[in-house]
Amino acid sequence: MGGQGIEDDITAYRGLVRAEQEAWRERLLRLSHDLHAEPELSFAEHRSVTKVTDVLREAGFTVEPGPADVPTAFTAEYGAGEFTVGICAEYDALPDIGHACGHNIIASAAVGAAIGLAAVADELGVRVKVVGTPAEEHGGGKVLLLERGVFDDVTVAMMVHPAQHDTHPGHFSSQAVSRFAVTYGGRASHAAAAPHLGVNAADAAVVAQVAIGLLRQQITADCRIGLFVREGGAVTNIIPERSVVDCEVRAFEFDEMSELKQRVLACFEAGALATGTTMAVEPTEPDYAELVQEPEMSELFAAHIESLGRELRDTRGTRGGSTDMGNVSKVLPSIHPSIAITGCEHPPHTHGFAAAAATPAADDAVFDGAVAMALTAVDVAIDPVLRQKFLAEQATRGTAATRI
Repeated sequence: MGGQGIEDDITAYRGLVRAEQEAWRERLLRLSHDLHAEPELSFAEHRSVTKVTDVLREAGFTVEPGPADVPTAFTAEYGAGEFTVGICAEYDALPDIGHACGHNIIASAAVGAAIGLAAVADELGVRVKVVGTPAEEHGGGKVLLLERGVFDDVTVAMMVHPAQHDTHPGHFSSQAVSRFAVTYGGRASHAAAAPHLGVNAADAAVVAQVAIGLLRQQITADCRIGLFVREGGAVTNIIPERSVVDCEVRAFEFDEMSELKQRVLACFEAGALATGTTMAVEPTEPDYAELVQEPEMSELFAAHIESLGRELRDTRGTRGGSTDMGNVSKVLPSIHPSIAITGCEHPPHTHGFAAAAATPAADDAVFDGAVAMALTAVDVAIDPVLRQKFLAEQATRGTAATRI
């Protein structure tokens, strides 16, 4: 087929996608507001899953609830082509401040992208697979689904995330993060009558925090260490026999993060050594890898976002933030761009951002994100070089590469 023929086909497919999405616009925006009105925490997103999958069923998708023994996950599929486009939907909220990361926008944009792409799926030889991924904030839903094979049949994956600015996917990454709890065990005693018989577990936590505070001077600016004392005693007249510290370590490369984690653990060991307490370490959730944005898909998405009148901001050098989409991106070609809630003055994870996630500007982010993702998928599927490249990568990937 000549170049002009391909261009004509792309134009026709884009028109069909846009027409289908326009027909569903009000339903998609209502979904976003319905999710926003009833925020649910990680692994408890039961009403949210029902809301999202009800729309997908209405659009003719086949829904599988609870794949891989993850109750608040789902998959929804349309089409039977060899090329599977995976679109990730997040819908968990944050404690106390609700949808302050805009996951209502993420889920609704994912549904909109899938519905638009389904309109041309048979013609393109594409299978559309929406993967409902719970517990992104805490719990690593995508990691569980990845390790249990839910992404094995996905050729490429994508999602969009709301932010204060529109970003080129290729200019944005995220930090790898490891979260764990350290428990110190000591011996209780009367703090006034027999303090010398006690082994103070709370002191171990203090020593560790001081050591970590000093360590922060010796790490690079793109690394982060965060912690809080979850348990550290009950009353003043009993030497605490148990303390628990929750900690996270971040860096922009997984290996660098792992090395920093060992240095942090040495600080915790110092607390145990100095106080004579025992020490146990356990992960509190799966490790998240850094994002790897697929370059050619990134350029396609960026072009479509700009065609919608959005101005991309160069965010290279941005610090902070982690996502379990990083684990997916380390295994298969993926994009995770940011889309602006235009005019929002508040960063994510604030009350201000939560309020902005249900405004007309948030509605625009839902629809524009859906359009740009669907059109990116059309471009990839119809390009014979890209299509074959990604299918070949999928064929050689197998199931052994599901862990970072």
